[in-house]
Amino acid sequence: MRRAIVGTAGHIDHGKTRLIEALTGIDCDRLAEEKARGITIDLGFAWLAEGDLQLGFVDVPGHERFLHNALAGLGGIRLMLLVVAADEGVKPQTREHVAICALLGIPAAVVALTKADLVSDDLLGLAQLEVEELLQPTPFAGAPVVPVSALTGAGLPRLRELLLARAAEVAVAANPAQPARLPVDRAFHLKGLGVVVTGTLAAGRIAAGDELVVVPGGQTARVRSVQVHGQSRDEALAGERTSLQLAGVELGELGRGQQLAPAGALATTHRLLAHCRWLPEAARALGGWTPVRVHLLAGETLGKARALQPAELAPGGEGIVELRLDHPFAAVRGDRLVLRRPSPAATLGGGEVLDPQWRRRRGRPRDAAVAALAAGRREAFLLWVEEAGEGGATAADLGRRLGARAVDVVPELAALTAENRLLAVTAPGGDARWLAPAVVQRVPARARRVLKEYFQRERLAEGMPRAEAVRRILRGRGGELADRYLDWLQAQKVLTLAGDRVAPPGRRAELSGDESSLATQVIAAYEAAGLTPPSPGELATRLRAKPQIFDGVVRYLLQQGRLVRLPGGLLLSRQALESLIASLRETGWERFSVPQFKDRFRLSRKWAIPLLEHLDSLAVTRRVGDDRQLVR
Repeated sequence: MRRAIVGTAGHIDHGKTRLIEALTGIDCDRLAEEKARGITIDLGFAWLAEGDLQLGFVDVPGHERFLHNALAGLGGIRLMLLVVAADEGVKPQTREHVAICALLGIPAAVVALTKADLVSDDLLGLAQLEVEELLQPTPFAGAPVVPVSALTGAGLPRLRELLLARAAEVAVAANPAQPARLPVDRAFHLKGLGVVVTGTLAAGRIAAGDELVVVPGGQTARVRSVQVHGQSRDEALAGERTSLQLAGVELGELGRGQQLAPAGALATTHRLLAHCRWLPEAARALGGWTPVRVHLLAGETLGKARALQPAELAPGGEGIVELRLDHPFAAVRGDRLVLRRPSPAATLGGGEVLDPQWRRRRGRPRDAAVAALAAGRREAFLLWVEEAGEGGATAADLGRRLGARAVDVVPELAALTAENRLLAVTAPGGDARWLAPAVVQRVPARARRVLKEYFQRERLAEGMPRAEAVRRILRGRGGELADRYLDWLQAQKVLTLAGDRVAPPGRRAELSGDESSLATQVIAAYEAAGLTPPSPGELATRLRAKPQIFDGVVRYLLQQGRLVRLPGGLLLSRQALESLIASLRETGWERFSVPQFKDRFRLSRKWAIPLLEHLDSLAVTRRVGDDRQLVR
């Protein structure tokens, strides 16, 4: 089955809704106000099937006051049905709708000259010439023009034939393997059914029982049932008008512009980079930050736009535009957007998203990033991986920016790796990461600087703690790949690894004569005090040692294993601890309480609890309730 969505376009009261009803038998005006006033206010929907071709119609409002509603329905349109009344010809809204459809990249158009029964042949010919002149400078030049009358039926068979033929040319086969993506254009409550949303399925498939996430929002909803064009279905496929009955989410949590997708498939953004065309009708050139209303799929938000390349976008020109959004959007590379002036409302331009997660830059780095994104998908991959920094990017990270599955991104990443433009590593959790060589090459110089600064300050240190080295050498998510980076740095002779310590190659811990003498006095004092030694501050005062020198000596003795640090920071000599363990095993106890332990070794609670916790960590004892069991 091939699928295509047809969107109407044209001025108010030119007969769009009546024409669709004549073609499909479906009245798209569902609101009482629409029927009372005789105008379309919100989106309407109809459908038509012929053989293996399925057409969905989106009837949009023609009045300029309701253009924001019209834009919500134009996402995913493959064919424009331009409706022009023969007795009025091209009107302002006709021109704006055509400009918007061109900005959205709709690939084809068919024109219906309605109310043909109300005019003479001469007026009908003039109307046709006016339409052809309107379309000449647009991508829709040469589109077929068919005079029709919804009242008499004249021209309808020919129009239907042309719609089916052009739709067959532009219909896109659904790819069920893509992540599902449903932009919500309506959300409402039906008695007996609950929450229902509708939209044109932009990608993938959705079936009953699927769990989808609301973006933005984050709520998880379960699909209870699926309808396509009013008919119950097991699943909906990309390109179909879809209605979903949802569970697990409240109506107040849903609204037009949100999207439904599998968990992790989409990310929200406040910054976009897009290739845009500025309409000739725009009153001014786009230069610095300018207020705009951004329309993307079914959503809209206020924001600001500025031209980057060139620095000023003249009316009728095109270039790269940066967008800053007031509210979060879910977007992927390749999405089409329209930019309008907030007040007085007018369409300014629009184009295609190049980067849905654009990061602000200045100077040459920004110019290089823009050039990479404009160059194509492979160069965009390289830029995004470099942006990910030392933690690297996963295929899922990149897939979110493309609206693609991780598995479909891997072959392109593998090809770039084979060309030595990327590095592939495996993170501890088993997921593959890709790194930019330029990012990795910055790490050795930083590692040398960090180690040099550490050992100049901590001159008695035998080695820098591994956790501290990782924190200071690797940035962002780089710590997740610490094992790989440390192995690389050791292979390059930037550092050496010894247990949980990191040091420059050939580093030896040596004490000066005075420091060695102080170390002898410190260890002698701790060994003589047994299980109740003085605090470091008390001992430093007693030995008349400078605090900085004393602290360095203590760190050295801890690294040598001659002192032991207990939970809570208390210090004990290794000799005293080993003596305690030997005495404990000579007691013959199998199980003992804290009071028994305190009495036996004449300890206060201050020392007893940290000692027992340390013995637990050494597997000398094991806690059983409030007691300890001696491990034999």
